[in-house]
Amino acid sequence: MEFAFSEEQEMLRRSARDFLAKECTPKVVRRLMESEDGYDAGMWKRMSELGWTALGIPEQYGGVGTFLDLVVVLEEAGRALLPGPLFATMGLAVPALIEAGTDSQKKHVLGAIASGDARATLALTEPSGRWDADGIKLVAHQAGDGWRLDGVKAFVPEAARADYMVVAARTRSEGEDGVSLFLVKGRPKGMAVAQLDSLDMTRRWSEVRFDGVELDGNALMGAAHTAWPQLKRALEWGAAALCAEMVGGAQKVLEASADYAKTRQQFGKPIGIYQAVSHRLADMLVLSESGRSATYYAAWTVDADAPDRSLASSMAKAYVSDAYRKIAGDGIQVHGGIGFTWEHDMHLYFKRAKSSEVTLGDATYHRELVAQALDL
Repeated sequence: MEFAFSEEQEMLRRSARDFLAKECTPKVVRRLMESEDGYDAGMWKRMSELGWTALGIPEQYGGVGTFLDLVVVLEEAGRALLPGPLFATMGLAVPALIEAGTDSQKKHVLGAIASGDARATLALTEPSGRWDADGIKLVAHQAGDGWRLDGVKAFVPEAARADYMVVAARTRSEGEDGVSLFLVKGRPKGMAVAQLDSLDMTRRWSEVRFDGVELDGNALMGAAHTAWPQLKRALEWGAAALCAEMVGGAQKVLEASADYAKTRQQFGKPIGIYQAVSHRLADMLVLSESGRSATYYAAWTVDADAPDRSLASSMAKAYVSDAYRKIAGDGIQVHGGIGFTWEHDMHLYFKRAKSSEVTLGDATYHRELVAQALDL
């Protein structure tokens, strides 16, 4: 089997890289880091005009392209440390809507996202920080023809700018049985969003409180109590998408470190000739390419809905989580003292690597999922 991106996808990659090189420079990234919500409405509009917000959305809902097309763009976004709600919208909320939304919800919300008129996110994790079904404690009670939400969601990505929020709630029982998904529009009465301080300010996280938030019956996504299988599939989409971002960032760190090793001199020679540096760079290359292969295969299994998509996405997330963190840390070591300074960009990639490492579950969590898939 030949696995390679098509000529059109490679053109998309070049177009995305060129766009981000002009629109998302390190100066822009730092400006957005210092802003209140890390969001640039003008950049979002230009990305939607390029069709990025429609990638992977079914054509009948206004989308274009495939999930693999989105993976190409997200890899370039990770390379540029793109701030804002692209991953939260396209990598988390859109898969949840595709997997669990009603036809009416898909038509209205996916259509608005595809056109660039709406942003969305997924509210799954709670103060426990767990990404599995047992971590869902927020309660949803039936109230007449509708529902009432009570509880707290923590670490919700880009919640401050989300027009729609897919909320995972417990409607009965424990574990995987009794999980339901709700589509919340805007800021209904009783819902409060508070931004959290975090290590990586290129990606904003919030605590969202639901204090008697009343929703009508149309807010329920699919059937009550049975949403976990659909949510799990959506998280597989998200893991592959996040790995693509991480691979892009790792590649940028590797390139910057190799260039520095060729130009920085000690004792009249480039530091790259010394084994302590060159072997470290070689290890970084092995980690980067292995992570890329795992990510591309996971993306292919999700796009093709292959039987091993769950295993492939967990394998990729487990490997790339460790690889990106190690590459980013080694990149700082190659750069030496300057790599630790605020003025240098290397620390921004390290912080994104640490943030992405725990998002959707860290390597230990996904190794356990791999072990379960192997009946161990």
